[in-house]
Amino acid sequence: MTAPYEVYAIRYARHEGRTAAQNFVGGDPHDGPAPLDYFVWLARGEAGTFVIDTGFDAAAAAERGRRLLAPVGDGLRALGVEPAAVADVIVTHMHYDHAGNHQLFPAARYHLQDAEMAFCTGRPMTHAALRHAYSPPDVMEMVAKVFGGRVDIHAGDAELAPGLSLHLIGGHTAGLQAVRVWTRRGWLVLASDAAHLYANIDEGRPFPIVHDVAAMLEGHRTLKALASADELVIPGHDPQVLARFPAARPELAGQVARLDADPVGAE
Repeated sequence: MTAPYEVYAIRYARHEGRTAAQNFVGGDPHDGPAPLDYFVWLARGEAGTFVIDTGFDAAAAAERGRRLLAPVGDGLRALGVEPAAVADVIVTHMHYDHAGNHQLFPAARYHLQDAEMAFCTGRPMTHAALRHAYSPPDVMEMVAKVFGGRVDIHAGDAELAPGLSLHLIGGHTAGLQAVRVWTRRGWLVLASDAAHLYANIDEGRPFPIVHDVAAMLEGHRTLKALASADELVIPGHDPQVLARFPAARPELAGQVARLDADPVGAE
């Protein structure tokens, strides 16, 4: 087995106006404020440095009514990573909050699922409910990268590097992929939006922005099977991530969590 990776969650934005009822199919009987955080992730080790998702910028934040806390590039630089030098970017899916900021990574090769490219450029986008979370400029930029020879399009599960693999999950979108990473604590799974919140997966209550509910629920099982422990499945938007894991450095508290470290309060 390869040497373990370091893995980080970088919070770059927040949605304050969300309620609990909006986070579960069928609502929530204990409705109340339930904000969402927006993350990109970083995995780095002997096999290389991998950025997982690229977030959105200030213009998209204003358009969507989100609060940009820190530009994605600043979060990466705080960890010693210069975006212009990044060689590999994994895009879990093409929703606006995971697939923007294309100008940040001029040297990167992108990794995306075949099913996701077909989904965001095909017939499903004729339905407003399915296309709402996609940004046409981001989709068109990715198509341009395909034509420029800068995208590896994967058809299902794939090992991208020793100790780091992609896993087609679907559910939230047709081609959503999770990322499995070998760490000092075992296999860690970056679920992205296969589970927005810990409660989605722990309680079997899917998030309501969904292409296929059955696939989403089966995906929760897959995520747990891929991880060495349930606590090593990291949801895509839960503010608890920053509370459960220590800051990468004290001055990055509330912005960057180190996911391969022991959880806060662990013996």
